Amino acid sequence: MNVILMIITILAVLLLVYVLVYYLHGIIKLLTSIGGDGQSYLAKLRLGLRAIETETGHLPVQVTKLNGALTEVAEGLKVVDGQLEESINAAVKQNI
Repeated sequence: MNVILMIITILAVLLLVYVLVYYLHGIIKLLTSIGGDGQSYLAKLRLGLRAIETETGHLPVQVTKLNGALTEVAEGLKVVDGQLEESINAAVKQNI
């Protein structure tokens, strides 16, 4: 009796392993058709995104520099604004 149960258990395990391998093979085949080779749209999209990432990789450094320069320009414009206000006030006083 124990031998029969052992054989049934072994067959059940072998059947389970076969089913797992079969479905895993199907999943791999499906994933390969979606994006595994270089001809699929997903693979082309991945290559395009990689190119964009490479081409725009220098932007964070340049944006930081640009922000610093724009901050200096804003401070200079505040000074110019103050001088223009003083000029307007002086011109208004002369007309009175």
